[in-house]
Amino acid sequence: MHRSPLKLYFIRHATPDWSRTDIPYVIPPGPPLTPKGEKEAAALGAFLKDQGVVKLYHSPFERTTRTAQIAAGVTRIPCFEEPRLAEWHSEVEAAQQVGQRMLSMLEEARAESQQIGPIGLVTHGGPVAVLLKELGMDDEKLTDFKRKFDHANPLPPAGAWEAEWDETSGSWNLDLKFIPSV
Repeated sequence: MHRSPLKLYFIRHATPDWSRTDIPYVIPPGPPLTPKGEKEAAALGAFLKDQGVVKLYHSPFERTTRTAQIAAGVTRIPCFEEPRLAEWHSEVEAAQQVGQRMLSMLEEARAESQQIGPIGLVTHGGPVAVLLKELGMDDEKLTDFKRKFDHANPLPPAGAWEAEWDETSGSWNLDLKFIPSV
């Protein structure tokens, strides 16, 4: 029996309303999406549908929740809130703690993905950067990606990294697979 490769998608929320200075960015609910962000989330949904993603988990913030809801609506898949995918609040949490919670979620998603297929994790740029580093991306490559996108994130709003498990090497192959063009 041929089994499909294990794949997870690390997704950054779509464009939020950064002008909303009345709403703290790193404390839920955080700012909502902009109209452009809603279009990005729909494009993300089409991409995830093409990739065969069967389930989404999202951070409890408004921008991640709405990104996941819009994408899940396009793909017609379920989405669930997951606190471990929350934004990195650097005044409260060290990078090591972010890494631990993200790896914990990754391991659960990995086990579930082996049973049901590709899963998407809708989170924030900071936690994605920590996770990429935890999975073996070297500092130079990570820094190169952080220079390309806004706010030193390793992917654009509504962007998606594909993480595919390589049985032969026993490691993750990481590839930035989606950048919305809206």
